[in-house]
Amino acid sequence: MHEMSLCLSMIDLVSERAHAEGATRVLRVKLTIGALGNVEPQALAFCFESAAQGSALEDAQLDIEVLPGRAFCFDCGETVTIMQRGEECPNCQGMALRIDDGEQMQVTEMEIS
Repeated sequence: MHEMSLCLSMIDLVSERAHAEGATRVLRVKLTIGALGNVEPQALAFCFESAAQGSALEDAQLDIEVLPGRAFCFDCGETVTIMQRGEECPNCQGMALRIDDGEQMQVTEMEIS
């Protein structure tokens, strides 16, 4: 389960930033995750609880926003929204799609004290 290693890295990153801001606790973290990024939001949230124990993020609220993917369809020439890899173009049902967005995982907000 790679979500645990992602959580540990995210916790380190947020802890370092909170420390740099003079904070001792992180109250809330907001993540944006691309729907095409091979990250399972429920698994990430589950891992977060145990990975945050003993850190500045212990008892912090984790908010996860899943962003849809965007792909260019070579068949119809349109940029379309998709929610998973292997999906057909919603406009023309073509399968020749180039993924342009939706693979990211980013900390977008944090609340500290």
